[in-house]
Amino acid sequence: MFVDQARVRVEAGDGGRGAVSFRREKYVPLGGPDGGDGGHGGDVWAVGDPALATLIRFAHRQVFRAGAGVAGAGALRRGADGASLDVPVPLGTVLRSEDGFLADIVAQGQRALLARGGRGGRGNARFRSSIRQAPRFAERGEPGQGRDLQLELRVLADVGLVGMPNAGKSTLLAAVSAARPKIAPYPFTTLQPQLGVLRHGAQELVCADIPGLVEGAHAGRGLGHAFLRHVQRCRLLVHVVDTPGTEGRDPVEDYRLIEDELTRYHPDLARRPRVLVGNKLDLPDFEPGWQRLCAAAGGVLAAFPISAASGAGCAALAAYLFEAVAHLPARYAPEPEPPGEAGGDEVEVTVTAGPRRAHARVNAESPGAWRVSDEDLERLVTMGDTENPEAVDYICGQLARRGLAARLRHAGVRPGDAVALGPWTFTIDTDGTPVPYAQDGLEAPEP
Repeated sequence: MFVDQARVRVEAGDGGRGAVSFRREKYVPLGGPDGGDGGHGGDVWAVGDPALATLIRFAHRQVFRAGAGVAGAGALRRGADGASLDVPVPLGTVLRSEDGFLADIVAQGQRALLARGGRGGRGNARFRSSIRQAPRFAERGEPGQGRDLQLELRVLADVGLVGMPNAGKSTLLAAVSAARPKIAPYPFTTLQPQLGVLRHGAQELVCADIPGLVEGAHAGRGLGHAFLRHVQRCRLLVHVVDTPGTEGRDPVEDYRLIEDELTRYHPDLARRPRVLVGNKLDLPDFEPGWQRLCAAAGGVLAAFPISAASGAGCAALAAYLFEAVAHLPARYAPEPEPPGEAGGDEVEVTVTAGPRRAHARVNAESPGAWRVSDEDLERLVTMGDTENPEAVDYICGQLARRGLAARLRHAGVRPGDAVALGPWTFTIDTDGTPVPYAQDGLEAPEP
């Protein structure tokens, strides 16, 4: 079964919690805190695997989880890191998340990070200082990333055979390669892309038979619309036409219709090099249609009259394909990531964090309620033990030292306003000191 689209969820491992522990040994009066750090959560990676041909395994398994980090322990023992998870995908797989493009897997062993594991929490030994000799708090592990992904397979082929149903594409593929696609005298015999390998000495050429297109395929009509994406990978297109019109259609109209569908689906396909192939040379009405077709077709590299059924002209066509592809650039470059879009009305402020600087966005959610968006500050709060008063004091001190309060006032935040940062809500005092007052949502306090 050929499956070229799938939706899955990937979940990286959570970081392990830091330990709260104190060294208590006889004859060691100044043991102090010795809680170890938690281990990091495992990542989830996509890995290109040439042994896979479809996305069918993702139809049966839709959630992929990496291992969680182990919690730290006393005696400064660090927890073990969670096991990362490699997810094999076929070559030619495009991965997207709700945020947009992630990766384009086109080479064996190519790796793409799908979800990053959470950091391990720091144990209480890491918070000891000259003024905090016995910290009784530690960090929680950072939650691992979770993402819903869309996987789309685009067949990697050097040559793509396109044309109307029953034009003879499958017969041609069987004539020039060892592939044995289903062949029958009725339209839509091919229900999924078929691959064949052409060999000439030590050279190999991958050829794909794209299921028959019909008028309106770019807009979702017929079977071909589900497979037009595979044409984008091909370096060279071979347009196969039923030249005698055995299906009662005009070959020139068929040619123009398919060319129009390709262009409407993706403008780049209009500039893709192509070869014109007039099929069914062995039939009596071939020559008039071939002359008209050659006169109507423009911009093709070459034109070949063949009979896929008898094999006439197929060897010359195959030899030309090897020669033409050798002079064409590779088209397996990864899909570019689209530029990000800016959010709504935001005030961008700068938060100083030690020697480096980070950018925070402050948004007004409602009158008297604000939200701060900053990855580092959100991590500080998310990993902090907000149920421990000593840990809350540490978090508030960190926010004040990083200059957040002054910049909140610059953005228009007044004392008493609610400020949400990740899962935590606080306000600022008249002197600018962060003061927590709520933990369960963004809601302005009573006046």
